[in-house]
Amino acid sequence: MDTTEKEDIEKIYKRAYEIKLENIGNKVYYRGLIEISNECIKNCFYCGIRRDNDKVEKFRMTKEEILKGAKWIYENNYASIAIQAGERCDEKFIKFIEEVVMGIKKISNNKLGITLSLGEQSYETYKKWYDAGAHRYLLRIESSNKDIYNSLHPKDPLHNHDTRIECLKDLKRVGYQVGTGVMIGLPGQTTEDLVDDILFYEKMDIDMIGMGPYILHDDTPMGIKEKNNIISVKKRVELGLKMIALTRIYLKDVNIAATTALQGLDPLGREKGLKAGANILMPITTLKKHKAKYQLYNNKPCIDDDADQCKNCLGKRVKSVGDQIIYNDWGDSPHFKKKINKFNKK
Repeated sequence: MDTTEKEDIEKIYKRAYEIKLENIGNKVYYRGLIEISNECIKNCFYCGIRRDNDKVEKFRMTKEEILKGAKWIYENNYASIAIQAGERCDEKFIKFIEEVVMGIKKISNNKLGITLSLGEQSYETYKKWYDAGAHRYLLRIESSNKDIYNSLHPKDPLHNHDTRIECLKDLKRVGYQVGTGVMIGLPGQTTEDLVDDILFYEKMDIDMIGMGPYILHDDTPMGIKEKNNIISVKKRVELGLKMIALTRIYLKDVNIAATTALQGLDPLGREKGLKAGANILMPITTLKKHKAKYQLYNNKPCIDDDADQCKNCLGKRVKSVGDQIIYNDWGDSPHFKKKINKFNKK
């Protein structure tokens, strides 16, 4: 992780890509991402849609708007959809998501795979959404180091590292393919911390990884406090790519996303992520009128593009690195499939 020699770094990327080819192939799977609301009960210090940020215009998509977006994703053969929002856990929201998931299944004839990324919920809520038709869930740990995690959040019952871990365990118990991830290049974060993050993925038997470099948001406490303390853009991109590569080398068959945050710091960030071993992309299909309102960090890319523009752009990016987009396939985690096959043979 500490090596800075260009030749050594390229060898790491090359080996990671070889392992991707051995375990997954040169395949890239899409998750059509719809960010359905920026309303959030949490107040994380780094996040642009935190509860107390009154400089962002709040929005909430209707069920009809979401299903229209899901129909576009289905008709464009993405095969999988990801629903993301600020965190809420009230009964009205829980019921709304249940209805949305069932609606997505109905309009796609049960053919769209569904990933949810809706924060910490109860076991019962996770089960309700799973029974409605969702089968993957992404809940980032942000950092496996509890002290770093605590530095990112207020000290209150809504922000607890142990609770986050229990939620990941609940998701596994329900039966989801479970995803998590960390922010890379955080103030005070060491390379040992990042190595521990990869070991955390292994310990928790995680199926899919969504991680990316930390990017400041100006209208947050952390963005203001750490503006002059953050490591360089180049270093954060390099660390982000190394984390993808080393996770691929070590865990081999998990799904790994090349995140938008990489492209937020490097115009070719997602392409580099694919060459470092990533195999998942999440093209944003949020309504164009809401995209600029859902910015967790500064200068989020693609907020002026509509879904068709995003599709065309990503297609060119994938082709440029020699990978192939696989349409009409959920692209479930090979790691998860192996666990299921092993369980069924018992």
